[in-house]
Amino acid sequence: MGTAGGERLRRWRMVLGGGDADGTGRVLGGRDAAMDGALAALYGGGGDGKGRGERSAGLGGSAPKVARWLGDIRTYFPTPVVQVMQRDAIDRLGLSTLLLEPEMLEAVEPDVHLVGTLLSLNKAMPDTTRETARAVVRKVVEQLEKRLAARTRATLTGALDRSARINRPRHRDIDWDRTIRANLKNYLPEYRTVVPERLVGHGRAAQSVKKEVVLCIDQSGSMAASVVHASVFGAVLASMRSIATRLVVFDTAVVDLTDQLDDPVDVLFGTQLGGGTDINRALAYCQSRITRPADTVVVLISDLYEGGIRDEMLKRVAAMKAAGVEFVALLALSDEGAPAYDREHAAALAALGAPAFACTPDLFPEVMAAALEKRPLPVP
Repeated sequence: MGTAGGERLRRWRMVLGGGDADGTGRVLGGRDAAMDGALAALYGGGGDGKGRGERSAGLGGSAPKVARWLGDIRTYFPTPVVQVMQRDAIDRLGLSTLLLEPEMLEAVEPDVHLVGTLLSLNKAMPDTTRETARAVVRKVVEQLEKRLAARTRATLTGALDRSARINRPRHRDIDWDRTIRANLKNYLPEYRTVVPERLVGHGRAAQSVKKEVVLCIDQSGSMAASVVHASVFGAVLASMRSIATRLVVFDTAVVDLTDQLDDPVDVLFGTQLGGGTDINRALAYCQSRITRPADTVVVLISDLYEGGIRDEMLKRVAAMKAAGVEFVALLALSDEGAPAYDREHAAALAALGAPAFACTPDLFPEVMAAALEKRPLPVP
């Protein structure tokens, strides 16, 4: 059989897992056999696997065996695949409790989902594990900041500059698009030009040109990835002098973590994933802290499953918008799209002029820029 045919058989053998039923007759050896063993430990069907074309599972609950397996998959598979396999191992084989052991945490490949799992175990975490867990969380946070911070600051600084409209701009600050539209009545056909009697420009965002941003984050278990990303963005926003940032997390209680925004790791360990949801209570708290409605953006990040008073929640949103607050409702702030969410509440918010939608971390700066400038949001 040619090289191409042999490679196809090899790949089918890796997919089917061996045994009499796979029909390939292919025997794996060396690296392929080791890779197949790592896959079998997680995705095997149980039993001895003989004569049925099934892999046999075998991670069990042994910490040393799991630690070796984590090392193996990092050797044989690229990082994105490793992260998926780790997530599957936690979900399928119930390995969450093993993450409370420092040697296990040192063996895993950190990612957003692992951080979510660690935060859900936070209260059960022994002191011997806590520092290792913080190091894992910090590595993920630093990766996210490196990816998102510079673009977020640049995008929002531009939005703040544009929001400070002036009528006597310097040449470099002239907004030519708005200037031309403002002077179309002065078009001279014979010269095919517009005479700009009135210049429209944007000033540089000064210390006195401040906006206020309130991030109101649902910390129910399904929102774990959103909590991680929102904490990073909260720290980035707080580092900008022209934006006063408040970060509030909630379940059935409300916790203000604004004083910890200088370190998103502290913010994350101040959350408690799981529990019920009382959006109305959270919005009531946020509303009570707003001092400049016309210059405030409130971002609610929630799947909208309300355990509180639905009608009061909607009234609060309507009242904030009537006062001039820009209200943004995000069903998720993650790369995974919209989760399950309360469609009735989403429709009710849309009717109030606050469409609810899922937002990726890469789109979030554009959403915030639009909200700061009071222009339509870039809803996907």
